[in-house]
Amino acid sequence: MSASVSTRRQALTRFSVLPPVARMLVGTQLLFNIGFFLVLPYLAGHLTGDLALAGWVVGLVLGLRTFSQQGLFLVGGTLTDRFGAKPVILAGCVVRVGGFVLLAVSGTLPGVLAGAVLTGFAGALFSPAVEASLAREAGPELRATAFALLAICGEAGAVVGPLLGALVLTDFALACWIAAGLFVLIAAGHVVLLPHRAGEHRNEPVLAGWREVLRNRVFVVFAVAYSGYLVSYNQLYLALPSELRGATGDEAALGWLFALASVMVVVGQMPTTVFARRVLGPGRAVVAGFALMAAAFGVVAVPLPGLVPAILMVVLLTAGQMLAVPFAQERVPVLAGERRLGAHFGFLSSVGGVAVLIGSTASGALLGLGPVAWLVLALVPLGSAVALAVLFAR
Repeated sequence: MSASVSTRRQALTRFSVLPPVARMLVGTQLLFNIGFFLVLPYLAGHLTGDLALAGWVVGLVLGLRTFSQQGLFLVGGTLTDRFGAKPVILAGCVVRVGGFVLLAVSGTLPGVLAGAVLTGFAGALFSPAVEASLAREAGPELRATAFALLAICGEAGAVVGPLLGALVLTDFALACWIAAGLFVLIAAGHVVLLPHRAGEHRNEPVLAGWREVLRNRVFVVFAVAYSGYLVSYNQLYLALPSELRGATGDEAALGWLFALASVMVVVGQMPTTVFARRVLGPGRAVVAGFALMAAAFGVVAVPLPGLVPAILMVVLLTAGQMLAVPFAQERVPVLAGERRLGAHFGFLSSVGGVAVLIGSTASGALLGLGPVAWLVLALVPLGSAVALAVLFAR
């Protein structure tokens, strides 16, 4: 039996042990990411090429898009705790359709900025709802497996999305219209398939959840350290296209590099998670993952030929993500005391959104400085690795 067949069977076996609603949440992540990645990897090229915006403006737009998603996750998580996951997920789908339509029809900075912000806010609504629901449905014993499978399905969608986007790369608006149509179908599917479970904190004041999260000092430190992952991952949309343009003169390899990252996760995520739990343990796996993310930027500062730096960046960044993210997400309900999971998952991403807004604007301005920019980027996940090592050693 080949390794790839064995890996697929292993993933399917683990998928089957999840409760039915958890399987549905994991499976629909495939469609979410097809629609998302059909557009987003090519947004920076649209802004610089079609709209001729300056590098710092492009970084600001991408940062605001991420901030409107990650930075407002706390809002989506709080709404999930109060109203339940289903209405929040459906609202997010509707808002994302509106964002894609605006990106398709707008030819000016204000219109594109509004579309990018709406597209991001949509994720702020449905992503924490999905994560909190998945943590509840999977239970403590299956959480790392469920989040690893969520990553596999998400990355499978991320394989298809950029490749579809590459087919229509000459028409950015067409890609946006296709993505909008797909999210209409996703919303219709959730209306039918997703059961409605009332929010566990529907009778409590909205801000009570925020106060509870902010009083959890260990979790706040964890969230700040984890934000280094989101800053690093966001560089796939800003720093990676810049590196490709400098090395080859265009972004033709972007879709294939995104596909490489996605294939790594689809094929390797489950074996990596199993290996890391047995050999490293959850805490060391998270720290090692962030160290690999730091190395991903460090190698680009080294003079290497052609596409080698870009390929190494993608491989190391993805490997770090595969090691760290499932165990970091598994840790959230534990640090939250199994309460207000929507608010805690939301806060985790909101802190990351603030960090990405600052980091994207800064990196957009730094990328013209050559190796110095990559070394500065490497310091972000390296600092996170040190902080998380101290936290997990407690």
